[in-house]
Amino acid sequence: MTMTSWLPLIVLCSSLFTGLIIFLLPEERSGWRTALNMTGATVKVVGVFVMAWGVLVQGAVYEARFTMGLGFDFVLHVDLLSLAFVSLSSNLWFLTTLYAVGYLEGSRNRSRFFGFFSLCVTASTGVALAGNLITFFIFYEFLTLVTYPLVIHQGTPQALAAGRTYLWYAMSAGALLFLGVVGLQTLAGPFDFVSGGVLGGMDDVGQWEARVIFALLICGLAVKTAFVPLHGWLPAAMVAPAPVSALLHAVAVVKAGAFGVLRVVQDVFGKDFAAQIGVLEPLAAVVAATILFGSLRALMQNELKRRLAYSTVSQVSYIALGAVVLGPLATVGGLAHLVHQGIMKVTLFFCAGIFAQSRNIHRIDQMDGLGRTMPVTMALFTIAALGMIGVPPVAGFVSKWYLAQGGIQAGQDWVVAVLVLSSLLNAAYFLPILHRAWFRPCSGNLGGPGPETASGSCGIWEAPWMLLLPTLATAFFSLAAGVFAGWEWSPLGVAELISAGRGAFP
Repeated sequence: MTMTSWLPLIVLCSSLFTGLIIFLLPEERSGWRTALNMTGATVKVVGVFVMAWGVLVQGAVYEARFTMGLGFDFVLHVDLLSLAFVSLSSNLWFLTTLYAVGYLEGSRNRSRFFGFFSLCVTASTGVALAGNLITFFIFYEFLTLVTYPLVIHQGTPQALAAGRTYLWYAMSAGALLFLGVVGLQTLAGPFDFVSGGVLGGMDDVGQWEARVIFALLICGLAVKTAFVPLHGWLPAAMVAPAPVSALLHAVAVVKAGAFGVLRVVQDVFGKDFAAQIGVLEPLAAVVAATILFGSLRALMQNELKRRLAYSTVSQVSYIALGAVVLGPLATVGGLAHLVHQGIMKVTLFFCAGIFAQSRNIHRIDQMDGLGRTMPVTMALFTIAALGMIGVPPVAGFVSKWYLAQGGIQAGQDWVVAVLVLSSLLNAAYFLPILHRAWFRPCSGNLGGPGPETASGSCGIWEAPWMLLLPTLATAFFSLAAGVFAGWEWSPLGVAELISAGRGAFP
């Protein structure tokens, strides 16, 4: 095997072996555990960078293929779409690991936590690099199994109930996805992902059979993508620690579902064939309903992490919106939002974790004057929140602009209406938080170890550097992705290359 075959395996296994070794470490070996975590994360980041350089600059093709029997191949293949997702997961794993080490310092069961944490990133990497639907399905279901222990990590009755809810949703959806994969293999035989879709080029594909298979695949992906009405597990899972919430929302579960929708629509069916058989319109209706429903539900939440969870229900569907709108610019916007949403949402959850750890703040009505006591953390939260609303020049504005332009380009003006209404709702549930934090006086009821003044715990008290530094990095990337959107290697630039068909599967 050549390096172009080995490198995808190295990138995949850097987190796999890290996780397996960490399981064997006793709890008191915190130094070894941290060193293993950061070494594995560094190897993954470097490997992904080398692959990105090879694909974007040298035109290299990275692929590892193994025969599994029954005519199926296990395939890891790097194209620009997989590169965008694996770059997001690898870089955010590095930062989230650093954050989690600081966040969980002194807590119980850290070896178990970081072991499954690494396996979760392994599953996300496998989903990103999967070269066909069989390989995708293997890692997609593996992701369910390794995220369950993270959801129930705290072991409380609430956490265990949330874990059961998550398993019921995910395993039921997995069964539907399996039926869709089997049906597709029966209909079309084994095939790799193909840019523009493989089914549209087959003359003997029946439209009704294709519609049923499309419905099974999308329903199987809808749970992790948190489409309405299959979203209920996501707010319930917010009982998990903040690093898990960040991982679920920005890197792993919901992003894997949205990535799967992109693969099915673009690389299995193809947009043209999907439009021809009439399956995009029902999916568009579900996506639009999810965008608006998630925002409306977020308005009703006083618990900060639950508000962010319902925000994710809405925001992740922007990625799917780019897949169902026929305008090429909408495709670019949806692909760019795959990365933009990740870096903005992980920033918000990092900040929520800092508020909880440093000040014991969990509810929005506890955040009065927080910008005066934790100005750096609140400034980072503000950048990401404004990006979610779509305020320029943060990354979220770029995604929404291209999605709207794509809707106009395709003559689907309803897209603009959904985006405008959604942005107004985004403002309605984020701006009151910012107003409380920056413009209301400190209530004096802030918890945590901060220095007290005559008004209570209202002195300036920022988080430890291991929590603050990753948050600073992701907030910077949220801003830079918007300011430097015209750079060829920006998330938007890569999305334009994907939409144009460069660097994709042959």
